[in-house]
Amino acid sequence: MTQSGHTTTLAPNLNLDPNTSGWGEAPSSRYETLAQHFRTVFARIQQQALQREVEHILPFEQIQWLKESGFTRLRLPKHHGGFDATIPELFKLISELAEADSNLPQILRVHFGFTEDILVSKDEEFRQRWLNRLAKGEIIGSAWSEGGKEDQNQFQTHVYKDEIGAIRLSGQKFYTTGSLFADWIEVGISDLQGESASVLVSRYADGVSVVDDWNGFGQQLTASGTAFFNKVLVDAREILADDVRFKYSAAFYQLVQLAIITGVGRGATRHVSQTVNSRTRNYSHANSQFIKNDPQILQIIGQIRSAAYTAGVLVEKVAQSLQRTYLAALGDDLYHEQQQNVLAELESAQAQSVITSLLLNASTILFDALGASATDKRLGFDQYWRNIRTLSSHNPRVFKERIIGDFSVNGTLPPYQWRIGDVAKAERATA
Repeated sequence: MTQSGHTTTLAPNLNLDPNTSGWGEAPSSRYETLAQHFRTVFARIQQQALQREVEHILPFEQIQWLKESGFTRLRLPKHHGGFDATIPELFKLISELAEADSNLPQILRVHFGFTEDILVSKDEEFRQRWLNRLAKGEIIGSAWSEGGKEDQNQFQTHVYKDEIGAIRLSGQKFYTTGSLFADWIEVGISDLQGESASVLVSRYADGVSVVDDWNGFGQQLTASGTAFFNKVLVDAREILADDVRFKYSAAFYQLVQLAIITGVGRGATRHVSQTVNSRTRNYSHANSQFIKNDPQILQIIGQIRSAAYTAGVLVEKVAQSLQRTYLAALGDDLYHEQQQNVLAELESAQAQSVITSLLLNASTILFDALGASATDKRLGFDQYWRNIRTLSSHNPRVFKERIIGDFSVNGTLPPYQWRIGDVAKAERATA
């Protein structure tokens, strides 16, 4: 009975799939049609995902499937072989892919970011050159951070002119996510004037070497290891000053991580729910014969699913903010564009704080629903916490929460961008 005294009767044939239902409304009226184009590929990817994780099989084949399906061209205009996907549609699909295998969208993180660069670029020749390359399915990898004792304020990796005046690139990078699978690598550099910039070089150019020596305990198949650049010949047209890059990059790249974490949460929900449903092993002091009917166990599953649902809602909300920022970048109102950039950065930071806490907790309590046998590596339940912990360590939330608080109390605007490196070396250089 309802509170009003009326009996609620469910439709006799109502049958909702818990894997696909109850996750909220799609970000657009056409989203389901768009998503159906890729879901067959996602399903193929998911089939052997655990085996790849356990046996450390890098997903070269799966990346090729995504390229062939057009997934890497999502944001491109239709006349360049794309789908004209909005930013909310893109991030919803990133979460769906992450549910199948969280390594793949992280491999493509910088590729999608670079696509934004192309879409908002005011340099028509640069824009057309790269739209044509992306339309062919070529993808971009990342080589920005430099590990160890490198200077925080200046990249050791740099371009210079050789004895005949040709521009060359030399240096070494760590955290080169996606580069082993890419056609092009976007490299953070010190340019010819010693200023921070980036350059695009072919993954197959002489002097380029990418090594799968990533030793993080999560996201193990992203090949986020070392890249070496030894006197690589550079096309001067591919050197990009920082101030010409898309201004919402910090929020965009952060939201990719949050969308992946959301997908991991949904994958964990599905995995633990199916395991609980089929489990016959149980404790003598449990509340019911089968754990699938145990109210305490069901409560845990409810907490896990609710965390994944909430994360998805927050990701879509930030994606809407980024869509507004993208549209502002296409216009000529600099004040409006800067305002939207700040808002997107704040919204992504606020979402990061909540999503990280919710899903780190969810990936921990899932073991309370299953017991010690769930720690068997072959079952792969450990990957959810490891991957979420690794993804959420990017751009530490402790600093983001301080920035949010400073804005809320003092109206202080967030920093546009940040760098990581050895502060002692930077201090000595300044002195």
